Amino acid sequence: MTCFQGFARSRSALALAALLLVPAAARAQTRPIRIGVLYWSMNIPGQVAMRQGLEAEAKAINAAAKASGAPTVVLETKVAGDGEAGITAQIRQMSDFVAGGVKLIIVQPTDNAALAPPLKAANRAGIPVVAYDQYISGGKLAAYRSSDNYMAGYFDGEYIASLFPDDREIRVVLVEYPNVSSTVERVDGFIDALVASRQRYKILASFRAVEPIGGAKAAADLLAAFPAKGSVDVVFTVNDGGGLALAKALYEAGRAEILHATIDGDPASVDNITQGRLTVIDSAQFCGPLGAEAMKAAYAILRGQPAPFHALVPVFPITKETLNRYPGWMGPLPADFKKPWPSANPAWSGALRVVKDK
Repeated sequence: MTCFQGFARSRSALALAALLLVPAAARAQTRPIRIGVLYWSMNIPGQVAMRQGLEAEAKAINAAAKASGAPTVVLETKVAGDGEAGITAQIRQMSDFVAGGVKLIIVQPTDNAALAPPLKAANRAGIPVVAYDQYISGGKLAAYRSSDNYMAGYFDGEYIASLFPDDREIRVVLVEYPNVSSTVERVDGFIDALVASRQRYKILASFRAVEPIGGAKAAADLLAAFPAKGSVDVVFTVNDGGGLALAKALYEAGRAEILHATIDGDPASVDNITQGRLTVIDSAQFCGPLGAEAMKAAYAILRGQPAPFHALVPVFPITKETLNRYPGWMGPLPADFKKPWPSANPAWSGALRVVKDK
């Protein structure tokens, strides 16, 4: 072997070593960041729209990241399902993500309290958790995004109050779901608006529903408890997941005299308002933008960039008077306007509201 051959071979070895080392470093920098995403249900259309918004935002982030050389993300997704089985499944799913070493978890909680243990486990593992739509009571979240649920209930209450004389005691049936923060806030807002509007009211009964089967059962129970026409003035449902089934059952039973106030903005509920089938107001979430805001917060946290801890996506009061302003679940957020009914705060704003910065 000549000196030149030895030099060439040694140089080739050095070059090969360099080639082996540099791509490894590059791969470490460009490998997608693993994010575990826990969805609640794919049986509630509003939650499906939230998922679509979140995943569309992830695609937009990746497109921008590839163009700029920033890290991309890969979403590993799981769906819990409905009811008690869904709560149990999500506890296991979140624990699996913690054990699997994802870099961040985004979760739509099925229950406020039940996910506290896996959240605390994520805290101990140093894995940030972003919750959206619902809160988790116990442990520490990195960020929380939700619709303005209290205001959704409040819009419903003030609009219902505008339809009755102040001295009329309206007879109300509530269809609640106390397992999660969002639905509790909606009931609080509804009642507070009746009080602020000085509307007399009496709660005749309370049922529980948040999905179609529960909504149908609540309707059957209501009809059994109040069979006479005119015995109920208003039914307030905390979401369209249960509210649509209830409104359909009441309408088919000939109880169109009951006014229905609900929350979510499901297209079928909007059609009920248009056609005059019980529903008179539906305070709509902007489901797509809500999912997108959760994804934006997650990516900012991963990049070490500032992100408000708690921010609220506005809700939109859909009535026969405002139908032409509502763009649908996926947005975009419409321009500000003045509500066409009596209100202590007549201006509607589409701005994201930061509740707590850190």
